[in-house]
Amino acid sequence: MEETHRENGPRATAHALAEVASAVIRTMTDRRGMSFTAASTLARLEREGPARLTALAVAEGVTQPSMTQLVQRLERQGLVTRVGDPGDGRVSLVAVTDTGRDVLAERRRARDARLAELLAGLPVEQQRELGAAMRTALPLVRRMTEDDARPRPPAGQHTGSTR
Repeated sequence: MEETHRENGPRATAHALAEVASAVIRTMTDRRGMSFTAASTLARLEREGPARLTALAVAEGVTQPSMTQLVQRLERQGLVTRVGDPGDGRVSLVAVTDTGRDVLAERRRARDARLAELLAGLPVEQQRELGAAMRTALPLVRRMTEDDARPRPPAGQHTGSTR
């Protein structure tokens, strides 16, 4: 009985969710045309708007020289462009182009079609159960990504009030 409780507890569910997310990312990422970091960078620019190269590097967890090379590659492919920063004319921002948006949309369509094809192979009841589980998990995942986007204090600093 104890074993069953542990298998269905929050830690087991968290582990399963992380494992599913990791597997989906690994198997659904189209490595032929674009790296995960390139796709993630484009999606971030689409979602959040133009950004400084240094901010992109931090957000994507890569070094500034690596991000510089990635942005140059994306520029050559016509997927991003540099635009002036309206708040500081000395700074240029990286922005996704219409072509970049089209590439992202096509990648999403292909991913969704592949997942739908796999789901169609499940019995109808399992499709319904998985749909219910996704509707339950989605708000949690959205909250996670919002929390991840918030700036964090440097290591060692604590937030909150002190007495």
